[in-house]
Amino acid sequence: MPWGFGNLWSNLNSTTVKEYHLESLIYYSKITFDREHILKASTRDIQQKLDEYAADGWQLASTDIEDFGSGMYFYLYFERDKK
Repeated sequence: MPWGFGNLWSNLNSTTVKEYHLESLIYYSKITFDREHILKASTRDIQQKLDEYAADGWQLASTDIEDFGSGMYFYLYFERDKK
């Protein structure tokens, strides 16, 4: 192997293949005196999803959120080493 490529080759050989999963959660605004009702519901549900996926070997890789009309869309991107 040419000089300098041995380390690159060993890094490529040791690379683990990942698999990915997207979990989306949708929350709608409602008429209430509790201005934080979406925050409270989403925090509880997102923590439950994190615990559920972690138990199966997934790690949270990224998140995103979009609001559209009266809804809020939470996207949780998970990854793990491919089995």
